[in-house]
Amino acid sequence: MAANLRIGGRGAESRTVASRRENTYVLEDAPAQPRSLDWVDIQAWRREMRLALIGHRLSLDGALRRALGDRAKERLRQGQPLRGYRTLGIYWPVRGEIDVRDLGIEHLEGGGRVGLPVVVQKSAPVEFWSWGPGTRMRRGVWNIPIPEERDVLTPDVLIVPLVGFDPQRYRLGYGGGYYDRTIAAAARRPFCIGLGYAAARLTSIFPQSHDMPMDVIVTDGEN
Repeated sequence: MAANLRIGGRGAESRTVASRRENTYVLEDAPAQPRSLDWVDIQAWRREMRLALIGHRLSLDGALRRALGDRAKERLRQGQPLRGYRTLGIYWPVRGEIDVRDLGIEHLEGGGRVGLPVVVQKSAPVEFWSWGPGTRMRRGVWNIPIPEERDVLTPDVLIVPLVGFDPQRYRLGYGGGYYDRTIAAAARRPFCIGLGYAAARLTSIFPQSHDMPMDVIVTDGEN
């Protein structure tokens, strides 16, 4: 079953409703386009679109969401082999994100290393701390699990979660800018794979100078 997003709607004040029609998921009331290209209007649009997209994916049946995630991960395995990279940065899944911990375990089994992002300072690049299935964890910023021990890695490749994305490979995230800062500050830019649901494809996120494009976007459908 395909998951599709219809961009349009009756304005930012509209309620966001996800419905199922003939095995296709449609976002009934997506935010209207920004009033202007001024940053304040784009910020407001991004906030509304972010809520709409997250609400949409959380509204999906859990089995369907997992199936879409599995399909996206299989497309990543086939199109973006990770074994050529020594150190892989992944993420701990929250709010309906695709769970990539199995990809991390596969990378470890192949002799690589895996790190999870950790916010060590507000509005600064994140660090990636070494992770594996037996790693002791604790709660970090936003209550997201992080490794208990600080063992900093420098990823050669990142799997970056997408809230939304556009054809220019720009990513709509949660609005904190942590991945943008981390990628921009890297001494050697890692290869960045944006991973998400095909339903989250947008015409544009209206990118700004601080937005960092992904090197490739991988979803459960045609990108």
